[in-house]
Amino acid sequence: MKAIVDPDLCIGCGLCEDTCPEVFRMNDDGIAYVIDPDPAPETYGDIEGCVELCPVEAISISAL
Repeated sequence: MKAIVDPDLCIGCGLCEDTCPEVFRMNDDGIAYVIDPDPAPETYGDIEGCVELCPVEAISISAL
């Protein structure tokens, strides 16, 4: 599983970093980014939660 953040859609609300800090971080410009391009399987549920929680649908998942 690979998490993707669309920087054009991200509004920097921080829910992804709060939900899954192992995979997401807020950048200095207020946009979220993926810090782990190959996350551990135990984070998959949290990543899927981030997809559902993102208010602007900036987070998506793709298969590796």
